[in-house]
Amino acid sequence: MCVLLAMAVGSGCAAGAGQAPGGAQATGRAGASGSAAAPAHGQERGSSGSPGSPGSPGSPGSSGSPGREARKGGEAGEEGGAAGPRKDKGEEGARKDSAEDGGERTKGERGGGRERAGEKAAAAEAHAQRMKKIQAARAAAAKRWGLRQTPLPAPPPPAEKPRITTRKGFEVDRHKGLPPVFTTVPTKQKVVFLTIDDGAEKDPELLRMMTELRIPYSAFLSDYVVRDDYGYFEKMQGRGVSLHNHTLTHPYLPALPYAKQKAEICGQQVRMEKRFGKRPRLFRPPYGSYNRDTLRAAASCGVKAVPLWAAEAFPDHMEWREWDRDLHPGDIILTHFRGKGEWKGSMPDMIRQVMKVVTAKGYAVARLEDYV
Repeated sequence: MCVLLAMAVGSGCAAGAGQAPGGAQATGRAGASGSAAAPAHGQERGSSGSPGSPGSPGSPGSSGSPGREARKGGEAGEEGGAAGPRKDKGEEGARKDSAEDGGERTKGERGGGRERAGEKAAAAEAHAQRMKKIQAARAAAAKRWGLRQTPLPAPPPPAEKPRITTRKGFEVDRHKGLPPVFTTVPTKQKVVFLTIDDGAEKDPELLRMMTELRIPYSAFLSDYVVRDDYGYFEKMQGRGVSLHNHTLTHPYLPALPYAKQKAEICGQQVRMEKRFGKRPRLFRPPYGSYNRDTLRAAASCGVKAVPLWAAEAFPDHMEWREWDRDLHPGDIILTHFRGKGEWKGSMPDMIRQVMKVVTAKGYAVARLEDYV
């Protein structure tokens, strides 16, 4: 009876192994441990013999001999000892399998990395070949148009546009919150930006020349000189040129009250949206002259920045704003839609002059809107 009581108590203790109080299975890390203990618990019950099981004291077929029990205990111990290595082998095998899986994943990752690297290399090679073809076409166009050197290719635009601030000395009173006024875009790349003002001359040769040479430029238009041929500037826009605001009638803005300045600037915003489908973000005041009312009016109808210029191009010379009479990274170049009636040359003559200077100094012409 004592034996039966002891066995019952032992059996009860064994039944509690791997369970949380109240019979709930442990979870998380403890749960994993409890799960691993469950098979051992089952083996333990079978080997020690619960009441009524074959081979247990007092059960049918049991001799109840202590020696035999000892031998059975030894056998159970041997079985337990044998079970231990089997479990360890299983764990070792699991670790081996896990390591093999990890190795396979690592191989897969390495393979994927090599594949991505190969794709990047192929894309870079395709881009290089494309640029080579473009430069070859540019070189042929440069000869046709009488340029001394082939225009240099612009580098890729920055992933993030630089922060534009007002140039020192170009501020107005209480300038904070108004569009920045600048002559140079902050960049370390050897690029400059070509801008053409008003729209008085509508030379079809300019469109063809700039398209064949792949030279980007931006146009700042005044409605009073473009209204007789909006189609010319629609063609220009269709070739990738951005069109911006240069007022309706090209007045000297600081001489006007706020309401009239607003009418000039915002009126041109509306006109350009109607004619060209887009309200400009950039505005250049006529003569480069402005005051606080100018900037307030411009901001009120969607203008975000006011680019002026660091150099001006003519068919036979360049004029400079800076004391060193030279180009700098990010400089904005101004020229005008003019012809032989007002210039000593045509618009293609002007492009030849400006590109001679730009290319000789090691600069490429980039697209202003990619930076501002």
